[in-house]
Amino acid sequence: MPNNLAQRYFSKRFRILLSGDPDGIPPWLEEVAASDAPGLYLPDEAPWIAHADLATLVGGIRALLMQALHPGSLTGVRSHSRYKTDLLGRLSGTIRWLTVTTFASTASVSGEADRVNKMHQRVKGKYKDSSGKTIDYKAADPHLLRWVHIAFMDSFLRCHQAYSSRPLPGGADEYIRLWSQSVIPLGLTEVPMSEAELLSELERYRPELTVTDETREVIQIIKNPPLPKTSLPAYHFLFKAALATLPHEYQKMIGLGHPSLKIMRPVTKNILRLILLAIGPDSPIEEAAIARLYRAGLMKDGKVIRK
Repeated sequence: MPNNLAQRYFSKRFRILLSGDPDGIPPWLEEVAASDAPGLYLPDEAPWIAHADLATLVGGIRALLMQALHPGSLTGVRSHSRYKTDLLGRLSGTIRWLTVTTFASTASVSGEADRVNKMHQRVKGKYKDSSGKTIDYKAADPHLLRWVHIAFMDSFLRCHQAYSSRPLPGGADEYIRLWSQSVIPLGLTEVPMSEAELLSELERYRPELTVTDETREVIQIIKNPPLPKTSLPAYHFLFKAALATLPHEYQKMIGLGHPSLKIMRPVTKNILRLILLAIGPDSPIEEAAIARLYRAGLMKDGKVIRK
């Protein structure tokens, strides 16, 4: 537990904000703790290290910005989610998927994938592509799923590289290769397996990206979400930090300036350190996942055991 009253207070407020639970206990904590079985990843592997880091706060914002640039994923968000009335509730669903997939058992990962797949079955409609042509779409369409996957993967990777002090074992290639396992339960098997393949895929999607009035509306909501007033200054800085990690071409499309990564990097690292100091280093999610790995015989004396 956090070691003083201030940390306990800020830790609870932080987790209320991310999970939506009034007690600050993530609803998916039980899923992470359940069973005595292994999951997809271990504590010394790149996806676990990246997703346990506070740099994911920036990565999540960046991923939303990237997704908004594709009219297919944008239409799915605008037409079939509560992003206007309950943006934080929608984000908690995404956090749940990321957390369960990274830290829970394989059985829980399968259950979470079933939940997401059922939700995707209801998301369908039409959108206008970058050339103005009307396209039929389904959220379960592998082409759109792949864009969402690479937007998330690229965002968490780049923000970890920019704002975390923890190296990724195996580097970018290992993170990309291992995180590809996360979308297999969603039915997505053809995804980038290296940094070179990721960059190639991003380039392949580039002609499909566009900015419309609808895009700008969603970006404004991402920029100015309905957060408590005390949280807004930090969020606005993290938004700027996310923008700084985007390629210049994406920044130009979004139209909110070109913050310098060289300037933003040291300041953002310090802000994330301050957040960590405020909430304390303890993570109930990681603690529950590690306890499960001990029961599974995959950890002993603080070390990973590979069988």
